[in-house]
Amino acid sequence: MSLFVKKPLSILMAEAADTEKSLKKTLSAGSLIALGIGAIIGAGLFSITGGAAANNAGPAITLSFVVAALGCAFAGLCYAEFASMIPVAGSAYTYSYATMGEFIAWIIGWDLVLEYAVGAATVAISWSRYLGKFLEGFGLHLPSEIATGPFDGGVINLPAVFIVVLMSLLLMKGTSESAKVNAVIVSLKVTVVLIFIFLGWKYIDTANYNDYIPANTGNFGEFGFSGIIRAAAIVFFAYIGFDAVSTAAQEAKNPKRDMPIGILGSLVICTVLYILFAHVMTGVTNYKTFAGKDGIAPVAVAIEHMGSTDANGMLHPDYPWLNRAIVVAILAGYASVILVMLLGQSRVFFSMSKDGLLPPVFHRVHPKYRTPAKSNLLFMVFVSLFAAFVPARVVGEMTSIGTLFAFILVCIGVWVLRVKQPDVPRAFRTPWVPVIPILGIITCMFMMVFLPLDTWIRLLVWMIIGFDVYLYYGIKFSKLSDHLPSTHTKGNRTVSIIGFLLVILLVVVSLLHHHFNSTDTGLFYFTMIFSGVHILVYLQKFLKNKAAASL
Repeated sequence: MSLFVKKPLSILMAEAADTEKSLKKTLSAGSLIALGIGAIIGAGLFSITGGAAANNAGPAITLSFVVAALGCAFAGLCYAEFASMIPVAGSAYTYSYATMGEFIAWIIGWDLVLEYAVGAATVAISWSRYLGKFLEGFGLHLPSEIATGPFDGGVINLPAVFIVVLMSLLLMKGTSESAKVNAVIVSLKVTVVLIFIFLGWKYIDTANYNDYIPANTGNFGEFGFSGIIRAAAIVFFAYIGFDAVSTAAQEAKNPKRDMPIGILGSLVICTVLYILFAHVMTGVTNYKTFAGKDGIAPVAVAIEHMGSTDANGMLHPDYPWLNRAIVVAILAGYASVILVMLLGQSRVFFSMSKDGLLPPVFHRVHPKYRTPAKSNLLFMVFVSLFAAFVPARVVGEMTSIGTLFAFILVCIGVWVLRVKQPDVPRAFRTPWVPVIPILGIITCMFMMVFLPLDTWIRLLVWMIIGFDVYLYYGIKFSKLSDHLPSTHTKGNRTVSIIGFLLVILLVVVSLLHHHFNSTDTGLFYFTMIFSGVHILVYLQKFLKNKAAASL
């Protein structure tokens, strides 16, 4: 056994069988599409469309949504092939285990915590902020001490904790019940988006499209072709979440048929809604009016222009209630995103635990509800603490880089499996392999490169912590391990070397970040202390195992 031992497809398919100790199969194709839409449509559509149009693309923001959708489609096609071929909970973790081996699978499984658990915390913080806006419309104000975390001037973010606890309890009750609630929430937010599109369509002034692709200002990313691409990179994150559908593969009634439908169907529906929404926004008023507006303010500006002008030239909106409906849609949208993210995280850890890489508590199924209730409970506490006390910007950027890293490994995995096991039955086949996976890899790497350096620092710190867990637990208890002392010694030595190199990379990135941003001293000193401790730990572990191997 080596660190790169692969989990045979025969074992994975056996795990997908429906037994008393397995997850309950309750999800149809429609439920999976609803899960995907629930994870994708959050407040991103309402909050980033106007800003990207005003600062980067103009009315061509619709083209930016198309470009971003193509980038997601590359990864989505790869996810669809894997999900139909390996219908087991675990998503990218499971796919990596089958194609690239245990160590890579561990890395991606640990990375998915950034996408799902930390992502749920990010959304919960935003949900709290919009709840405050909604209540202000009725003259109610939440004290900042209980509505924001300590880094934002408060003490604890209780509304964020509330929504995480509520969604976690729902997941403990059962996947079928969660899917039904999610379907209701999805119906609500899609209805509001459609109302905005249909009501706004008649107020479109085609003159607002005359300068459809504004001339570039001379700066890269400010209008012109480069502006469309820059805006595509911005709105790309409005699509994140479709991959969470693949974590529910083991609970699908007919996964080989329905998983591709759920993943690609939700992507197509959301893409159409996004393009139409952006078309109406930039049609009812000139894109320049969105400049300097934050949050949902650009949408409010568009709604104000859905009206008639009186004799004095004053504009009177015909649908003032639509702003409040948008906030309701955002609250509903965020709730469903949190629900799907928490579901995805518990299913990834369910698979890792079954493989022995994490403690068995994560794969124990409730005898009545057949859900990983204890795992849901643990993540309820973890995500609640994050949402209550950690700044939103920090967790938000960690979510983005974790997601893109997962996309890259899935694209690589499809390519690898096509080469090494071309004859394995596939209910859905990604077209034009390896072109599609390569395009997916390039697109996601491009997005990662333009993320801030402090986000890379946090990713490296998180991955090194993951190495620690694998070094002291995963290697010892892996189900695929032969548990021979020589195996553990060799594995520990290899992980120590890779971990040491990762720490050196962390030091280099930290020094670069400190050079360009010397004010962020807290992160710099933490990174230096963290790196120093781990250099000593990995050296000690390496020398110890080298001595053991020579005996």
